[in-house]
Amino acid sequence: MTGSSFEEGELEAAVDGSGVDRVAEVPDGFEALLAGARTPTERRLYRSMLDTVANLARAGTDVIDLKVADTALAEMAEAFRVFQPLRRRKKVTIFGSARTEPDHPAYRQARALAATMAGAGWMVVTGAGPGIMAAGMEGAGREQSIGVNIRLPHEQGANRFIAQDPKLVEMRYFFTRKLMLLKESDGFIVLPGGFGTLDEGFELLTLLQTGKAEPAPVVLLDVPGGTYWDGWSRFLAEEVEPRGLVAPDDRAFFTITDDVGTASGELLAFYRNYRSCRWVGDLLVLRMAIHPDKAQLADLNRRFADIVTSGIIRKVDPLPPERADDDGVDLARLALRFDKVHYGRLRQLIDAVNGLTDG
Repeated sequence: MTGSSFEEGELEAAVDGSGVDRVAEVPDGFEALLAGARTPTERRLYRSMLDTVANLARAGTDVIDLKVADTALAEMAEAFRVFQPLRRRKKVTIFGSARTEPDHPAYRQARALAATMAGAGWMVVTGAGPGIMAAGMEGAGREQSIGVNIRLPHEQGANRFIAQDPKLVEMRYFFTRKLMLLKESDGFIVLPGGFGTLDEGFELLTLLQTGKAEPAPVVLLDVPGGTYWDGWSRFLAEEVEPRGLVAPDDRAFFTITDDVGTASGELLAFYRNYRSCRWVGDLLVLRMAIHPDKAQLADLNRRFADIVTSGIIRKVDPLPPERADDDGVDLARLALRFDKVHYGRLRQLIDAVNGLTDG
């Protein structure tokens, strides 16, 4: 995900004049800060945030609400500061129970997979607590670990593998913590856990299903011979899918396995050819290392015509907004008018793009 929203056009529309007029009266000294902004978009966003603060004051917002807004913004600003120099590094977030003991097979699974991903050059992000979070950081090592800890009155602080590290962020709110655990990573691992783990896993899948997060690989990792995720999958098959509440294609968002090698292979293979995507107007642009040849492109159009609202999937050169931002201009590209509904099918298209490297 690397720090960008999938539908960045929504954000741009709110600040570029096509949405509500949000021009704020700038206080003394703030113009000097705005002058240091790198782009006009950054300056507009700073003004937009300032206008939000002014609106809170005009509305006579309650003190408790101001405290929530102030704390949340401060926590996000600190997390952005920690992650900013690491944005070019691939990262995987590991979710799982804080109650998992070091002698449990799930702990060993998380530790082994984290070590494998760190060996492949990825950084490992966890909630910095005990259990599976500690396992991930133990496996990755301190240098390859980033922690986003939640302050709770009844639990200990950050685990010993990340405590006192400059790559540790402490947060008060679960929603700001979850934002950073989801926003900053390029892949996700979820091990068996309780309410919190299931909440994180379901929200992750919801973001992928609705296009609010960039496509990314998700591995649901069990212990060898375990039944946790198989039972979860049966619940989807027997209770959720028959009601039409999720589509069968939505299973493309995740892989269930109890094998560390299969799990790491799923995460790494997602970026075998595919690199990233971006909306440019009504076009979804997929960036990749190599283009399909003529026959492969025809096959992609045949297989995925159902998610193209008009026209075809076609090769394109970097589009003007991409060139203006120097946004992956050296990469190959496909563009399509995606229907913005069938994100499971979009994931299958990305898998097909990755399959282009097989032969």
